[in-house]
Amino acid sequence: MSASPVGRITRGTTGTNRLRRVDRWIARHPVLRRADPHPLVVDLGYGASGVTAFELEARVHRVRPDAAVQGLEIDPARVASARAQLAAVRAGETPFRPDARVAFDRGGFEVPAPRPPIVIRAFNVLRQYDEHEVADAWSRMTRRLAPDGILVEGTCSEVGRVATWIEVGADAAPRTLTIALRLADLEMPSIAAERLPKALIHRNVPGERVHAFLEGLDREWERAAALSAFGPVQRWRAAMQALTAEGWPLRERARWRLGEVTVPWQSVAPGD
Repeated sequence: MSASPVGRITRGTTGTNRLRRVDRWIARHPVLRRADPHPLVVDLGYGASGVTAFELEARVHRVRPDAAVQGLEIDPARVASARAQLAAVRAGETPFRPDARVAFDRGGFEVPAPRPPIVIRAFNVLRQYDEHEVADAWSRMTRRLAPDGILVEGTCSEVGRVATWIEVGADAAPRTLTIALRLADLEMPSIAAERLPKALIHRNVPGERVHAFLEGLDREWERAAALSAFGPVQRWRAAMQALTAEGWPLRERARWRLGEVTVPWQSVAPGD
């Protein structure tokens, strides 16, 4: 147990199934699938309830049954509460597997883990920090990663219908931005602007790359409105194809059907 966790206690808002979009993305990531035996995934800053750690373990378990999840929180009371939840899981009193490979401990950006994690998920944590603090937090967390590990740092809405995240390598360099939206009742993709990670949320202004990207998403979503009769997925795919034709280097085409779009960091990185 860490004696002096690095970071501040945040609001701790959490909710069942809130992080499902990023969980699915992590579970399918090649870094996790190709990891050495018994990979460790860290849920950093899980909040007032340990449910997100249990959900993450359940989703990761489907592709890597040997993986374990460690939940970390700065607040000792939250650690105690999560451990009580774990006892209920072990007793078979919850929907989660009694043998779920989950543990909880006290810790912050220093990531006190028993071995280098292959993935650190830090969601809705840095949103409550200042932009100038982001680089140091990334550096501290990625220092603890396995050599080929990744940090997944992002933000989502209260019920998880809007989510964005940045993949950061073990060298603390950001690689990609992903936006994930519930398409069924989507009005405009730029709703993601209010949930951008801290490194980008204040950069959504004219002249910045992320602003241009969100404008492009809205423009092509509107232009594809005629395809709504065939369903929102077809409309989204058409919008993504149009953005690709415009020169945006969109990645992970197979995940468009989920309402996701991923771009290289340099396409949205803040200007100097």
